[in-house]
Amino acid sequence: MRILGIESSCDETGIAIYDTERGLIADQLYSQIELHAQYGGVVPELASRDHVRKIVPLIRQTCEEAKLKLKDLDGIAYTAGPGLVGALLVGACVGKSLAWALDLPAVEVHHMEGHIMATLLETDKPEFPFLCLLVSGGHTLLVDVQALGQYKILGDTLDDAAGEAFDKTAKMLGLPYPGGKYIAELALQGDETRFNFPRPMMNRPGLAFSFSGLKTHTRVTWEQQKEQGNNEEEIQQLKADIAAGFQLAVIDTLSKKCLRAIKQTGHTELVISGGVSANTFLRETLHKLGKKHHFRSFFPSLKYCTDNGAMIAVAGAMRFQNKVIEQNNLIRAFPRWSLDQLS
Repeated sequence: MRILGIESSCDETGIAIYDTERGLIADQLYSQIELHAQYGGVVPELASRDHVRKIVPLIRQTCEEAKLKLKDLDGIAYTAGPGLVGALLVGACVGKSLAWALDLPAVEVHHMEGHIMATLLETDKPEFPFLCLLVSGGHTLLVDVQALGQYKILGDTLDDAAGEAFDKTAKMLGLPYPGGKYIAELALQGDETRFNFPRPMMNRPGLAFSFSGLKTHTRVTWEQQKEQGNNEEEIQQLKADIAAGFQLAVIDTLSKKCLRAIKQTGHTELVISGGVSANTFLRETLHKLGKKHHFRSFFPSLKYCTDNGAMIAVAGAMRFQNKVIEQNNLIRAFPRWSLDQLS
């Protein structure tokens, strides 16, 4: 089966074609980062309009890359939620309309399920069941993954997601958007032990996350300490030290909650996905933790950590193969859609 995947939930337009026998055969991605950077975050209306401009040309480019025509496809998979409603509707309208025009089946894909399945694009891939840490700008979840479509959320964030906390801290320090990459780069020049930032929710049982308090503590530290800076060099070092301490607190919290969930579930395989999974320090920390506590960590390639069409195409292909789909003739978008509703 050759499945066209369409991703348009936020600020990336991703198109890909996945062949169930050959694997990923074409992949195109357009990022709106430059468009939204001047505003310090995603502007929903601008995101929707840019998806309208880019989605059809990207579908053409993807078919050209795969050396296929639309009539050679066997199915369409598109992100139906969660995400920005306008952006989601662009992908849903195009995906469903293509399916009607070509007389093909179409499947709605949950954005988070796409991220969970992103590691299946790799040569070294996990086997069901496994534990997944899904960590991005909008989500921080620990999920018990029993099989395709069978998910139990073990831990969620009570306020800010980890990626959101990275972005807001970066903005506070005057770094570009999106901030996770720049915090990680700046942290390499800093002293992570200069400030002792809190590890939220670690002093109580359970697997819930909370990063709002850490973000506030970081802001207070920055505002108090920058007044003591005598020159630009000291201010830059202060920023680096805060970035390093903040990153350490976030990664330490995420990794310890993962270990707690591993012990709770008995799983020996951990999948880490979402935009924050590109963080090198997180990858190194969990690989070391896995060696010590006898579990394996699986990360998607860097290009598949952020939103992309390939993860939607592979998730859609698996749903077609396993007949885990809901037949309907509606064009729908679900801005809020809990992952455990799929079960």
